[in-house]
Amino acid sequence: MTTGTYEEKALQELRAWQQEMLREPSLFNHLTRGMQQKINRYIPEKVHQAITATIKQMIRAVLFGARHTTRQPVAQAALEQTEAAVLDRIAFYKKTAAAEGGITGAGGILLGLADFPLLLGLKLKMLFDLAALYGHPVDDYRERVYLLHIFQLAFSSQQQRREVYLQMVDWETQKLHLPQDIHQFDWRTFQQEYRDYIDLAKLAQLIPVIGAPVGAVVNYKLLQKLGTTAMNAYRMRWREQRHLGQAGSPGLSRL
Repeated sequence: MTTGTYEEKALQELRAWQQEMLREPSLFNHLTRGMQQKINRYIPEKVHQAITATIKQMIRAVLFGARHTTRQPVAQAALEQTEAAVLDRIAFYKKTAAAEGGITGAGGILLGLADFPLLLGLKLKMLFDLAALYGHPVDDYRERVYLLHIFQLAFSSQQQRREVYLQMVDWETQKLHLPQDIHQFDWRTFQQEYRDYIDLAKLAQLIPVIGAPVGAVVNYKLLQKLGTTAMNAYRMRWREQRHLGQAGSPGLSRL
């Protein structure tokens, strides 16, 4: 496939993905979100605070620790060459997550519970690797916020996904208005959306006998979804930066 043909294909996939991100929540989405919010209201505030603090600290540990073990940003190459390497890394992490899910799923409830932090670490580590392959320096605080936005896009309700996506459009301008302290990130919404998204899929992993195959399949699909989301999020950056280089202006359409 020639460079031009590959880029055209990538842009077509990007436009379809952007339309999906901007899609209004369906009636089913509204009903599901309403049920989740109702359940969340029954959970004591102290429990919410504890879960939020735990996830925040887990993610901060990965965000500020993984950067020391992540490759340096790769020099920009043709998109096709870059994404060949990206797809290779996604495949590696999908297999690793599937193996981890199978092992913890086979171990019953205790090991099944251990899957949560292990899988979270794998997801974030993959995002660090993909950012570097696309040429973005993960030692930049703003790039780590972008990683969190990608995470939210992959594992949030349609309503929240749309809001997050709009915060990512024209990132070169958006990032100039970010708070300087990552503590100001909306961790409460982050953890609730993530927990609500994966709870039902992961509960079956705790069931004896079927836990291992369920854990392997679910983890594989979750990493696939995150990888696809990351690719399109960085394609959006690639296209915006290319337009900036050509036109010298940040005025870009959202589609």
